[in-house]
Amino acid sequence: MTSQVRPLVSVIVPNYNYARTLDLCLSALERQTYPHIEVIVVDDRSTDDSVEIAHRHGVRVVETEINIGAPAARNLGVQYARGDVLFFLDSDLALAEDVVEHTVDLLTSDPTLGVVCGTYDPEPLIPDSRVERYRSLQLHYWISGDEGEITTIYSALFAMRAEVFREVGPLNPALRHSENAEYGHRVTQRYRIVLDNRIRGRHDHDDRLGVVLSKFFHRARLHIPLYLRRPDFNGGPAQSSRGWGSLAALFAVLCAPLPMLLGPVWLMAPVALLAASIAADLGMYRFVLGYAGIRFTLYFAAVHFLVNVTVAVAVFAGVAQCALSSRFRRTYDIPARSASVEA
Repeated sequence: MTSQVRPLVSVIVPNYNYARTLDLCLSALERQTYPHIEVIVVDDRSTDDSVEIAHRHGVRVVETEINIGAPAARNLGVQYARGDVLFFLDSDLALAEDVVEHTVDLLTSDPTLGVVCGTYDPEPLIPDSRVERYRSLQLHYWISGDEGEITTIYSALFAMRAEVFREVGPLNPALRHSENAEYGHRVTQRYRIVLDNRIRGRHDHDDRLGVVLSKFFHRARLHIPLYLRRPDFNGGPAQSSRGWGSLAALFAVLCAPLPMLLGPVWLMAPVALLAASIAADLGMYRFVLGYAGIRFTLYFAAVHFLVNVTVAVAVFAGVAQCALSSRFRRTYDIPARSASVEA
């Protein structure tokens, strides 16, 4: 594939019960400035009217026999793809109109480039709550700030040449919550991964605090075996600022009883740790302040403090699990498995 050829792009959309956003997702694909696109919706046994919505848009629909998870659904979509470029897009994300065109330009101009990833707009696709607005601004800042060469993939929004997928192999369906880290690790053994902020869209983020904290906990814990193996990985120990911020938040909580036990002078301990936690991501707080104002920034800071505590607890849980479980230590050695399907 050369820069002169305008290849067919196969957009693969895994979906499970996202009828609420699937119409917005597919409508955004219909508005793309790039003309050579086929869309494949892999419906993972949805119980809502997702399949009907997909058929209304005239796209190809592949239905799984059982719920197999997003990584396996993406692999399944590749089996039906005819394009030279594979574009993986979650069904709760609506792309900006020029995204596919920018993606093709990047992938056809550099043979060393294995994967192109994108970011989220600061505003959610369907705003439902302040928690969702927190998540939208937090992810926008964190992901967009990594623009350039990275070592992971952002599985909700990434593209690659079909020949690279065949060479690197499928995503690991056994890793439903951490396939991005493992796949990025495999890709970067042979190719570069680039995050480009022109590849962007509005995402329908989680709108409940319990769901957000649960995802942070499980994803942080599940990444520990890979971070211990490869400390230069995106988000791992080599990127220590946010990690120290999470630890400072946890120890601020643990030190909170000290003033009552040892006297008022010990109030400085949790206050200093709280300040250190905020300083670790000061740029993000400045961004939120300028974007959303002081009142929402105070709310944002409170939620992010809970997130930091959750992540720190997850890290300790993951390290302990690594020490106690050889199976957990080998999480990223699990071979990929194929999934049964019904076309």
